[in-house]
Amino acid sequence: QVQLVESGGGLVQAGGSLRLSCAASGRTFSSSTLAWFRQALGKEREFVAAISWRSLSKNYADSVKGRFTISRDNAKNTVYLQMNSLKPEDTAVYYCAAKFRGRVGPDVYDDWGQGTQVTVSS
Repeated sequence: QVQLVESGGGLVQAGGSLRLSCAASGRTFSSSTLAWFRQALGKEREFVAAISWRSLSKNYADSVKGRFTISRDNAKNTVYLQMNSLKPEDTAVYYCAAKFRGRVGPDVYDDWGQGTQVTVSS
């Protein structure tokens, strides 16, 4: 099991950047596939990005390709989401999630953080 705590959310103008962090604890972090999801008000949660346990594979939703970058530092037990060229439609609560290896993408994840709010003003 992995415990996850997100940070780095906030209010930013359209075109700006934010970097989200997700600090993890638990013995299986370095063996986990990690992902970011988001949920806008009144909408279903959607997949944003995922990264394999050794960072060899990454997967992005079409809506964020070329603008967002997922990365991880296993020595620091942290996964990041660098978000550039932000748009108002990126406004949502962002969650990090973990599972033991497996498919790198919009799969079923076992462990979730509490979320961090990102608001992009136009």
